Amino acid sequence: MLSINDEQFETEVLKSKGLVLVDFWAEWCGPCRQLGPILEEVSKVMGDKVKICKMNVDEAPNTAAGYGIRSIPTMFLFKDGQQVDTKVGLNPQSAIVSWIESFNK
Repeated sequence: MLSINDEQFETEVLKSKGLVLVDFWAEWCGPCRQLGPILEEVSKVMGDKVKICKMNVDEAPNTAAGYGIRSIPTMFLFKDGQQVDTKVGLNPQSAIVSWIESFNK
C-alpha cells in the first residue's frame, strides 16, 4: 500500500494503468483505522491486480474536497485513471475483494 498526498494523486492514480483503489481516511476515525489492516490483507491477496493508495484527508484536503468526500472511510476505485465506483464505510475483506474483481476484466 502506498500513502499519497495531493501532489502525488495525479501521477499515482489518474495516470496509472489498471485498477487503483484510493482509501480516503483520517487518523482520528475509528472505522478508518479498522479498515487499514483489511486493506493490507486485500493488497496481499490481490497482488498486482490492484494498486492500493491511502489518502489522509487531513493531509490531502484538496483532493478530498475536489471529489466531495463527506464521510470516511470512503474508497474510490479507478480504472485506467477514470473513477468507476465508490464504497463508503467499513467493508469486510471479502466484499472489497469481490468489488475489485468485478472491475478486473
